[in-house]
Order: sequence, then structure tokens, then C-alpha cells
Amino acid sequence: MPALPPLLLAVAALAAATDAPLPSGPNPPALAAPHFPDRLHAFVWRNWELVPAAKLAEVVGTSPDRIEAAAASMGLPPSPGLDAEARSRVYITILRRNWHLLPYEQLLTLLDMTPERLAFALREDDFLFIKLGSLKPHCEPLRYAEPSPEAIDRAAAIKALVAGRFGEALQEPGEPPLAFRRRWEQAAPREIAGRPAAGVGPRIVSSYFGTYGDGLAEPDGDGFPDGLLAELAEQGVNGVWLHVVLRTLAPGGPDFPEFGDGRENRLANLRALVARAGRYGIKVYLYLNEPRAMPLDFFAERPEMRGVLDGDHATMCTSDARVRSWLGSAVEHVARRVPGLGGVITITASENYTSCASHGRIAECPRCSKRTPAEVIAEVNSTIDAGLRAGDPSARLIAWDWGWIDPPQAAATIAALPRDAFFQTVSEWDAPLDRGGVKSTVGEYALSVVGPGERAKLRWGLAKAAGLKTSAKVQINATWELATVPSIPVFDLVAETCRNLADAKVDAMMLGWSLGGCPSPQLRVAQAFAQDPGATTAAVLDRVAADRYGAEAAPDARRTWSAFSRAFREYPYGGVVYTGPQHMGPANLPFAEPTGYRATMVGFPYDDLDAWRGPYPAGVFADQFGKVARGWAEGLPALREAVAKSPPGLRAAAELDLGVAEAAGLHFESAANQALFVMARGTGDREAMARLLDAEARAAVALYPLARRDSRLGFEASNHYFYRPLDLVEKVIACEDVKARLTAGR
Repeated sequence: MPALPPLLLAVAALAAATDAPLPSGPNPPALAAPHFPDRLHAFVWRNWELVPAAKLAEVVGTSPDRIEAAAASMGLPPSPGLDAEARSRVYITILRRNWHLLPYEQLLTLLDMTPERLAFALREDDFLFIKLGSLKPHCEPLRYAEPSPEAIDRAAAIKALVAGRFGEALQEPGEPPLAFRRRWEQAAPREIAGRPAAGVGPRIVSSYFGTYGDGLAEPDGDGFPDGLLAELAEQGVNGVWLHVVLRTLAPGGPDFPEFGDGRENRLANLRALVARAGRYGIKVYLYLNEPRAMPLDFFAERPEMRGVLDGDHATMCTSDARVRSWLGSAVEHVARRVPGLGGVITITASENYTSCASHGRIAECPRCSKRTPAEVIAEVNSTIDAGLRAGDPSARLIAWDWGWIDPPQAAATIAALPRDAFFQTVSEWDAPLDRGGVKSTVGEYALSVVGPGERAKLRWGLAKAAGLKTSAKVQINATWELATVPSIPVFDLVAETCRNLADAKVDAMMLGWSLGGCPSPQLRVAQAFAQDPGATTAAVLDRVAADRYGAEAAPDARRTWSAFSRAFREYPYGGVVYTGPQHMGPANLPFAEPTGYRATMVGFPYDDLDAWRGPYPAGVFADQFGKVARGWAEGLPALREAVAKSPPGLRAAAELDLGVAEAAGLHFESAANQALFVMARGTGDREAMARLLDAEARAAVALYPLARRDSRLGFEASNHYFYRPLDLVEKVIACEDVKARLTAGR
């Protein structure tokens, strides 16, 4: 069996309990790729740098040399593809790019997965099937056939186009996928320049590339190699979090004997991580979303434990004492077996179905319906806390109010939390904004809006009155406003946020969710305010700029950061964070006709402008992204000056910063272009469509060398790569094809 990442290894142990068929949902016709000679050539192109020719040949029933010939006919350079272990770490990227090309049977062959493993991944890996649209496009099996004369001619035209637009750049290998991970993994353990300051409360991030599913299934699967831990510690991070499923870490006792398979291996890996992180002054926190809903057959002999129905699963009702007993004893088991664990972070009213109160459907449970949501949710947190403290009195519970929507119930829940807990809320939630004359409030994931909002301040006040410590959930590096760069360099906004949180006297900060865990100078801004809560934003930013670029270049960097921050305040915040085209940027394909597909949650934006724009009129939405792009461009010359002035020892990092900033600007520009293109298509304005296609092709050409040089671009941990460099080349091919169709249709 090929090497698999922790999530997929864990499936072998967990799939038997799930035994779910591959999800289907609706089966609309798959989207064609008319810019390629045929579907086979599209399949070869999209997988060329990720999957070896031999595996591609196996999928379509031919020989590797025929696959290689098809690639060469389109101008693709030789490529060995990734080995099985590396492919398994970008399996979501491979799955997404073949979702409209292959039926499930061939996807399984391509991914080296069983149906049970893929079914588990689609359900449990951060809502993957939802991200794919909760549907599987209908695809006929793809079989190799010799190319027709028309296909041969079209492939030759693509080869000529690619050579003309990209030249020798296409032959340059650049950084392979996940090169950043290998650098951290190969770094030797070392003493760090400065440990997190004593007395500073938790400052917690996730791994930049960690597995969301079961990161403890193998020794190196947690996503925190020594090189990454050392860099994070130097930037003031003193806590890291990772997602776990509790039943994989602890036995089920007499009531749930099927729980706990493989737990000793996972606990050993967790102990090793705690020890390694501890050498850098970093504590490990487990994210718990418990107790997880179970398949319906789990309740066949336990009908009295079944709570709220969720499709083919149901909640384990926590009003049953046996469920609570297991929950507390399981947490205690982990804490006892892993000395030095920092604690746990709970989400108890959102994400996966957990208690009967977790998704607002408490009335459907015959037991919990007699109780309030606050009682049930507080009881879950108290049960976890009691187990945690029994196992290790120094470990701490951080109770996050995600999903505690009803204000009276939230207040009652806060009042009933254990007194030794931290209460956490999203800092910027409900903060007001006015973009392009459209007034709204923040839901989450906003770097463009400085917090804290009134809701956070109110709830922190309630928590303090109840004797709890407080924690702010923020995004310091990256957000879903733009997830495919390691950090969005809006330092003024970050500093203003940190300054405000210092004034609010919060005790802890969760510095990011599943994105935002890449070391960056923005983390140093948060570090500076943690060490000196009375510092001014100007003093902190001056110091960080000088440390990053040198004293001579610091003023140029500061001008850049201010320009970027001003521009980012124009971001059309709203539903776009989940559905918009900004993550794909110049890699998102144009369509000559409406696709009819709806944008999915951080998966496929398609051409669904109505979903992208949220509360904004289409023109305002496009204009706001245009304002961001233009303001961003105004800041780039000063950053180029800063890079040129930076001393040799700082130059390499400065050049990477410039590449990230240039890439971000291209993403913002592309989002505006794409909105305008869909609008022009709707009115039949072919001249505007052609002009915007040219602009998108230029953006793709400009982004290509940046993405080749920096393997972080296009990557986000819970979705793997949104795009790879060859997808930008495909964008140019598609733009020219749509332009030709526009001309032919006149």
C-alpha cells in the first residue's frame, strides 16, 4: 500500500465503523474543458506535475509512453510526478481537479484509495464533500483513444501558444509542491533566538500544513517539525493546536468497546510532540468537537443514547450519563497518558454534530428538549474540563463560543462554565463596516476590519464577571479574505488589532484557525504587544520593519504596509470569503456561457457572481476589489525599494515577501476582472469580455513565475493546493479559446 497521510491511514481503522457509501447528491453534467483537444488531454494536463505517467496510464488503460506523448504534444516539459507519499499529502488538490473529469471508480484508482477511505475523507476531512458542492458531476469513464487529426492540430496550437506566452519559463522546474514542508522537516533541532516571554498567556496557532483529520496516526503526521516549531517560538508563539477525534485516543470502556483502536500509537505520537514542542517553550492544545455523531447502526443496541438525527448519523445524547461518563474519562485518559499537555480547545455548538444542542435542534431530542441549550453546552464543557483536570491539573480548557448565537443562552452558558476555564470568542464578530456604501457587520475571518466588536467586548465582560479568563480568536496572518498566500501583509491593521486587544486586557489569543500558521513578521507584531502591552503601534511597526528589512529600508516597508492596509479596508467583506474567486485568483477558468453551477464553500467558485457578491450589488462588488487592487499596486514600488536596500543577510526573506505581496495584488485584480467579465457576459458586451480575458491572461502570466519560485503560493492546509503553476498556463489557454469563440460568434 502506498504511504498515506495521517488522515488516510486513520481511515483504515475508522472506516469499518462508518461503512458509508460514496456520497453522490445530484449528478449534473460535468463541465467540459473545450479549450483542450478532448477530455483525455485535459486529464493529462491537469495531473501532469502531480501524478506519474504510469499512474495516469493505469487510470485510462494505456501505456505511459502514450501519456507522455500527449503531454509533449501540448508543450508540457518532462515531469516525474510526485511519489505516493507526496501525492497523499495533496490528495484534495488531485481530487478537486478531477472532479469534473472522472467518475468515482477512476478517482479511486488515481488516488490509490478504497471506497471506504474516500467516503470517510469526504465526510470527515473538514467538510470536504460540502466544499465540492455536495454533488458529484456525472462523468462517463475516460478511456484512452488515439487522438483524432483535429485533436492533434489543437494540441499543436496549444503548444505554440504556450511557447509564445511563457517561453523557457515553462521548462524551469522551480520549487516542487510542499517544498516548504521539507525545509522545516530537514531543519536540525536548534536553540532559538528568544523564547516566548514568561508570564504571557497562550498565543496559539495551527500548523501551516497540518492534517485536519487524524494527525497523530503516524510519527511525523502532526504537522509540527522542529524547524517550524523553532520559527514559531522565535515569533512569540507558545501554543499550537491540532484536531483530534477523541474516540481514536481513548478506550470506550464497557459501554463503547469499539472505541480506541490504535490509541496507544496515537498517544505515543502525541507524547513525542508534547516533548518536542516543550523544548521550544510551546504547549500543545487539542481541538475537541465532541462527542462526535455516530453512524445509525452504532445505536442499534443503544437506542436510548441516540439523539438528533443527521442524515445517516445521529448524536450521542449527552443527557445520557453513560455518554458523559465516557466523555470525561476519555479526556482524563488522554491527559494522564500525555503529561504536559497544554489543554483543549472546544467548539460545542458548531462544526460537526456533537451534543443534541450543537446545531439548534435540541427540540428533536426527547431528553435534551426538556433542558436549555445553555445547560447542555455548559455541561459538555464542564465534563471535558473535569476529565482534563483529573488527568492533569495544570492543563486548561479554552471554551470557544462558536455557534452560541442566541444572546441570552450564550450569557447563561458563560455563567455556567467551569471557573478555571478560558472563555474564547471571535474578536471582530459584529464589528460594523461600510464598503462602497453597503453597511454590514463582520461574521468571522476579517483582517480588513479591526476588532474587537461589541459582541466580543460584551461577552468578555460576562466572562470576567463570572471569574473566567478571556481569549480572543483572531487572524493575524491570513484569512478567507485571501487564503492562498501565507500572510496578507496588512501590518497596520494587525498592529491596530493587537493594540486594541492589549487595551481590552484579554488573557490569551488564538492567532488563527486552520489557516494562518506560517511564520511571518506579522506574528512578531502580536509578540511585541504581548511582551509590552503599553507599546504604540508606530514603535512596534518601526521595530518589526527594521528587523525584517534593515534600518535603511524600514521607512519604505512602513510606507508599503500603510498603503496595503488602506487598500485592504476597501475589501468587500461578506459571503465572498467562502464563495468568491479570490482564492483561485488568476487560476479560476472563464466560461463563455453560464455554467449553472453554484459556488461552493472554499472549493469551486465557478462563475457564480450572485454567490460571490453577497450583500453588494455586482458593480459595487467589482469596484471594491478594483479599489483594493489599485491601492495595493500603489504600495508595491516602496516594497521593491525596501528589498533593494535590505542587507544581504535579509535579502532572501525580503524577496519572498515581495513575491507574496505581488501575488496577493494579482489575486485582488483577478477577482475584480472576473466579476466584470460575468457582468459583461450577462449584457452581451463582447468587447469588454475580450478585454477582460486579456487582463486575466496577463495576470496568470505574471503570477506563474511567482508560484514557481514559492511553493507556498496557492496552498492552504485544509484544502491543499487551490492551484499549481500549470493551472495558470491553462488559464491563458482558456482565455484565448473563449476569445476565439466570441469572435466566431459575431
